[in-house]
Amino acid sequence: MWRIDRRILAQFDFITIIFIMPLIFMSHWLIGEVVASLAQKHTAYVFFSFLAFAGIFFLPIRRMNWIIPLIYWINIILLLGVEFVGHSRLGAKRWIDIPFINATIQPSEFVKPALILMLAYLIAKTPPPPDGYRIKDFLKISAYIILPFGLIAKEPDLGTGLVLLLIGYGVLFLIGVYWKIWVSMIIALGIIVPLAYTQVLHDYQKQRILDFVGEKPSYHVQQSIIAIGSGGWTGKHKEDATQTQMKFLPIATSDFIFAYVVERTGFLGALFLITIYVILILHLITLSIYHDDYYIKVVASAIGFMIFVYMSVNIAMTMGLAPVVGVPLPMFSYGGSSFLNFMILFAVMENLIAFRFKDLYDGRGTKSFV
Repeated sequence: MWRIDRRILAQFDFITIIFIMPLIFMSHWLIGEVVASLAQKHTAYVFFSFLAFAGIFFLPIRRMNWIIPLIYWINIILLLGVEFVGHSRLGAKRWIDIPFINATIQPSEFVKPALILMLAYLIAKTPPPPDGYRIKDFLKISAYIILPFGLIAKEPDLGTGLVLLLIGYGVLFLIGVYWKIWVSMIIALGIIVPLAYTQVLHDYQKQRILDFVGEKPSYHVQQSIIAIGSGGWTGKHKEDATQTQMKFLPIATSDFIFAYVVERTGFLGALFLITIYVILILHLITLSIYHDDYYIKVVASAIGFMIFVYMSVNIAMTMGLAPVVGVPLPMFSYGGSSFLNFMILFAVMENLIAFRFKDLYDGRGTKSFV
């Protein structure tokens, strides 16, 4: 049994929690202005996510590292299950029905923390040499990234699949891969991307790209740009935020919530929100750089990359600078699955940091892990 003592509190990373809290409060305020009932549901999601955070934080994760591959492969089996027994909505097969309780789960959401933990397990087990991973180890780790990407892209859910690729290879870039491998990948991408556009993408995915590069953006993006442009420096009162209150702005509590942020709080409010994200990302990358423990390095950097990708794509999408994809604003958009995923990952990271000295587990006084 672990002892709750001051050593745990001394190692706990409070800075991360401090920067998460403004996101939660600001999100609750804005969602409540659009649809009060959704704000109540979102509060419940946040409450249960923090319960999950507390439960996971006190697990002996390092002693339980043998279970990480099992979690990863269970998620792969669930993704395979989508192909055979999945539930379709709007032309996409992404959900599995849960018997007897009239509910569904989306396995692609649970793959993200499973993949990050699997990368941490693999990299800690086989750390990179000084000049980075060579081709054999790189291909081995890449297989664990590409497998869930392929299954998710087939659903089709290319946005989530690309997020997995960016997180996985972003972590490898930070951890270290031999430079010639990156050059070869860039050349390969230059060949594969045009072929993928013509042979792999579905018609609706091509249409999103055409809407993005075309002279006139889609209706959703047009309304989002109007909302952003009308916010001015300090935003509008709730009653004057007509794009949202009169339902011109679509999905104002989720995919396009950043447009409502700017309409309601203006340029200064948007700058405040982006600044919080930037500081949080830099803090996570700093944690990764200055820790020698590969579990901490991988999990912290992966969360940082994940927040960066979600934030960048979501904000760019609302301004017409990226194709429209279903990527939420991290820990801000309405929804339980995304927020729960982030809190699970933060709980794992905080556990690895707070309990990283072995004497906190068994009292032997050893200060490192093998």
